[in-house]
Amino acid sequence: MSLYLAIETSCDDTSVAVVSPDGHVRLCRSQSQDASHAIFGGIVPEIASRNHSHFLLPLIDNVLRDAGAKPADLSGIVVTNRPGLIGSLIVGVVTAKSLALAWNKPWLGVNHLEGHLLAPFLRDDSYTPAFEFGEPYLALTVSGGHSSLYDVEGLGRYHVLGATLDDAAGEAYDKFGKMLGLGFPGGVQVDRLAQGGDPSKYAFPRGLMHEDTLDMSFSGLKSASHRLLSAMAPDEMERERAHLCAGFQQAVVEVLLHKLDKARKKTGRRRVVLTGGVSANSELRRQTEAWAKRVKCELAVPPLRYCTDNAAMIGLVGALRMERGERATMSDGPSPASATGDFQ
Repeated sequence: MSLYLAIETSCDDTSVAVVSPDGHVRLCRSQSQDASHAIFGGIVPEIASRNHSHFLLPLIDNVLRDAGAKPADLSGIVVTNRPGLIGSLIVGVVTAKSLALAWNKPWLGVNHLEGHLLAPFLRDDSYTPAFEFGEPYLALTVSGGHSSLYDVEGLGRYHVLGATLDDAAGEAYDKFGKMLGLGFPGGVQVDRLAQGGDPSKYAFPRGLMHEDTLDMSFSGLKSASHRLLSAMAPDEMERERAHLCAGFQQAVVEVLLHKLDKARKKTGRRRVVLTGGVSANSELRRQTEAWAKRVKCELAVPPLRYCTDNAAMIGLVGALRMERGERATMSDGPSPASATGDFQ
């Protein structure tokens, strides 16, 4: 079986994996940068790219050694080359190209969002996908930078059904957490506190819920949250945090599931994937699983280790594409945006 070295540096996580085209992950390891960015309350692009430069080569050495793979064993090198923070992408792409030259291996750039679309089809010793990649399916991808619905017909055939018109759901989560003083990243803390709160105590708006569109909007939710919290005394906000988090979370989950169900009815798909960093959210996972049972859809959700940015998902996309003959040239480079034709 072919083996591919995969590199992911599109944002603030440095990740390296060794993956085969059937989706088997021999090893995937990531270096978080949360501690470096927490003091600023968000990701600082310059710090992210500098840290990638510091972490990446030692992580590649570490992963290859512990995966029992040598450069000679590799069929190619794949790397996220779009979209993302341009400084972070440059570090990954230049490293991949340098190793390709040094080891005389082909390389290929991969769209980060395509990685999330295929993440539920990774497999390892403790995870097997709910269904196999190949048949058409509906995908809801939710992260800090994206919230979109796709109709997936096969590798490279992705139709955008709807997307957020402003803020992504994950971005709204982190900003809400910051307003509550929960630190960075705030989304995880909001999810944790929400589990002890009453979601009906505070009413938060549901953007575009009643519009005949699959697009979403979370900026109004963020603004309404700011107005609500600004009117509270610090001790009241502290006392009510669990209820506030529960109400905010219910508003986000309700919008996402409403749009997902609308897309199911429009496309008639019976296979659905939930993916992206926010798919790690416990309430979104719980309610999506209940919805899938209710409407009799097959649902695939990656385990938490493959929800957030990771090189394994990039490895699967790149391996499948390289197996069918796709290659990059040394003149190819990174881009902060998706390429024309990546999505229809």
